[in-house]
Amino acid sequence: SNNLMRLFLHIYTQRKPVIAVVQGNALAGGCGLATVCDIVIASKETARFGYTEVKLGFIPAIVLFFLVRRVGEGRARELALRGNVISAEEALRIGLVNYIVPETEIGQYSANLASELVKNCSSSSLGLIKELLSRIHGMSVNDALSYASNLNALTRMTDDCKKGIESYLKKEQIKW
Repeated sequence: SNNLMRLFLHIYTQRKPVIAVVQGNALAGGCGLATVCDIVIASKETARFGYTEVKLGFIPAIVLFFLVRRVGEGRARELALRGNVISAEEALRIGLVNYIVPETEIGQYSANLASELVKNCSSSSLGLIKELLSRIHGMSVNDALSYASNLNALTRMTDDCKKGIESYLKKEQIKW
């Protein structure tokens, strides 16, 4: 349990975006693994998702924290309590999945998305966004906004921000 918790926490707080590509069944721990990723791409034809632990006398305890953040408490309750398996379309509808792609295109689609992030986004900014998202949940409005404001000010001092603003003002294509 502690190893799984550390793995989920590492993926969730990793300063780089983590993309899950789901082909076939993502059930129980596999579904938990997809849940903690930043972006989930699912095969239209074969991906299915479910927290089936309850049908085995077990519980999806560790992932529930992340599942509630991803889809909301009401949906998380139903998924965990029923233990039913849902299609990629349903997973997209409830926010568990970000994109549904035909099976034959999923490899190229996920590679293109990863390439887009690398080429178009500052790695420093991506890491700070992930930090912000992982820390503000559960804070009071004032504390969350204060933290965000401080992080905003800190970001302005990074080399990436300076480089980005300079490129923008010079109307140059930025290379990350």
